[in-house]
Amino acid sequence: RNFVKKIRNVKFLFFVLATLVFILSCGNTSKGDKAEKKDEIVFANFRDIRDLNPHNYAGEMYAQNMIYEGLVKIDNQGKIIPSLAESWEISPDGKEYTFHLRKGVVFSDGEPFNSAAVKANFDAIMDNKERHGWLESVRLFDKFEIPDENTFKITLKEPYFPMMVELGVIRPFRFISPKAMKNGTTKDGVDGKYIGTGPYVLKHNTVDQEAVFEVNEKYWGEKPKVKTVRVKVIPDPQTRALALEKGDLDILFGKDMIDDETILRFKDKKGFVVEMSEPVSTRMLLVNTTKGALKDKNVRKALQHVLNKKEISEGIFAGNEAPADTVFAKTVPYANIELQPYNYSLEEAAKLLDEAGWKAGANGKRSKDGKVLEIAMNYNADSVSEKSISEYFKQQLEKIGVTLNITGEEEQAYRDRMKKGNFDITFNISWGTPYDPQSFLGGMRQPVYGDYAAQQGLVDKAKIDENILKGLKTVNESERAEAFKYVLTTLHDEAVYIPLTYERNRAIHRETLKNVGFDISSYEIPFYRMNY
Repeated sequence: RNFVKKIRNVKFLFFVLATLVFILSCGNTSKGDKAEKKDEIVFANFRDIRDLNPHNYAGEMYAQNMIYEGLVKIDNQGKIIPSLAESWEISPDGKEYTFHLRKGVVFSDGEPFNSAAVKANFDAIMDNKERHGWLESVRLFDKFEIPDENTFKITLKEPYFPMMVELGVIRPFRFISPKAMKNGTTKDGVDGKYIGTGPYVLKHNTVDQEAVFEVNEKYWGEKPKVKTVRVKVIPDPQTRALALEKGDLDILFGKDMIDDETILRFKDKKGFVVEMSEPVSTRMLLVNTTKGALKDKNVRKALQHVLNKKEISEGIFAGNEAPADTVFAKTVPYANIELQPYNYSLEEAAKLLDEAGWKAGANGKRSKDGKVLEIAMNYNADSVSEKSISEYFKQQLEKIGVTLNITGEEEQAYRDRMKKGNFDITFNISWGTPYDPQSFLGGMRQPVYGDYAAQQGLVDKAKIDENILKGLKTVNESERAEAFKYVLTTLHDEAVYIPLTYERNRAIHRETLKNVGFDISSYEIPFYRMNY
C-alpha cells in the first residue's frame, strides 16, 4: 500500500509539473501570439487569390476589393456614397453623369489618379465589353469625356437606373494604374502587378499556399489599423476550423466558407465569436423549361410541392437559413409583392403529375406513352449542403414515383454546364445585395449563367425580357415597380425557380479581433476596419 501511495504521489507530482509547464508554455505562446498578431490578421480561403486584374472575373473578389476602388461605393444601407469621386451630378433625363474626382490621390506605384486614368480604365473595360455582358450599362455607354484633370463624364444612349450601383460594386468598374496595363488595355491581363488606390497592396503570393497584403502607405483615406493580412490556402473546411481552434488563424469569413457544423462547434466556445448577417441572397433550384417533361408547367409545379423547406432549413442548415417561398425576400427592392407560395404537399404534387399524364404504374414508377419519368440534377461536388439537398430531393420524388438522377461535379464543370443550358435541374443563387434585383434580372436576358437557357421554353420569354429592360431603363419608379412585378409574378407562376432558403453571411473569429461585422456585399471582407 505504501509503495502504491508513493507511486501515486510521484504520478501526481509529475501531473502537477506537466500541468504547470503546459500553462506556462500556453502563457508564453499567448503572449507571443498577441505581440505578433497585433499588426496581423490571419485568414484562410479555400483557394488561391488567382488573377486580380480588376476588369476580369477570375480573381477572388474580397482581394480585388482590398486593392482597387471605384468612383463610388455602397454603404450598409445600400446608399451610394463617395469614394474616388467626391461628388457627382446626374442630368434630369438620366443620361449624363458628371463626376468630380478626389484630388491628391495616387496609385500605390505613385502614378497620379486623375480623369485620364479613369478614362483609360473605362476604355480598357470597353475593349473587352463582350466579357461584361451581364452589365446593361456596357451596352448603353455612348461616350466618355474628360472636361479637365479632375472631372470625368459618362454619357449613356438611354437612361439606366442601376448605373450608380454598378459603378459601386467590386468589378469591373475599379481602377488599376495605367502603367500596369498591357498596351493600354487589360483584356489580355495586366503587366505582372496589381496596382490600385485601395487601402492594401499585395506584398507577395505563393500560389496555392499563401498571399500577404500590407497597408498601402500611399492610401488617401484612413489607413487600416492592422498592418498585415495573411491569407492561407486551406481547401478543407474541417481543416480550416481546426486551424482556427488551434490559433493558427484569427478569422473565418464567408457564407460558402463556414458550414453549419462549424457554426455549432464554435457557437459557445470560449474565446471565439460567431456572427451572422441579415439574409443576403436566395438559395434556389433552377428548372430548365426546354427539357423533356419539364416543358410541362404542371410537372414543374409538382416539383415545387415536393420539398419541405422547413426540414431543409432546420435539418441541413441548423436553422441558420430561413425557408424561402419566393425568388427574392420581400425586403429586396421591388420584390414586396403578393405571391402565393407553393405549399409542401406530396398529394398536390401527385395530383399535378396525374393531370400532366404521368401515371403511376404497378411498380409505383410514373410513366407516359411508355416513357418513365426521370429527371437529372447536377450539383457542385465541393458543396456539402448541395449534396444533402440533392439527396433529400431524390428521396422525396421517389415517394411520388419520380426518379431523380443526381450528379456531383467539379465547380468549373458545373458552372460551364449551367451557362450552356445543359441541365434539367441545377442549383442557383440570386446575386445578393446590392446586385438584387437589377443584376440578377438583367442577367436573365443574356447567356450569362443558366437563367437565360432555363427560360427559353417559356411562351412569354420575350415579354419577360422586355419588362426587365423596361424596368432597368425607366426613370419612373411606378413603371419600374410594375415591370419588375410582371417578371417576378410570371416566373413564379411558371415555376422556373424553386426557392429553398435565404442565405446569410457568416464569420467566426477570435474575440480579441474587433469590428468584424459585414459590408453590403457578401463578397467583401471588411479587413480595413478590424483591429485587436
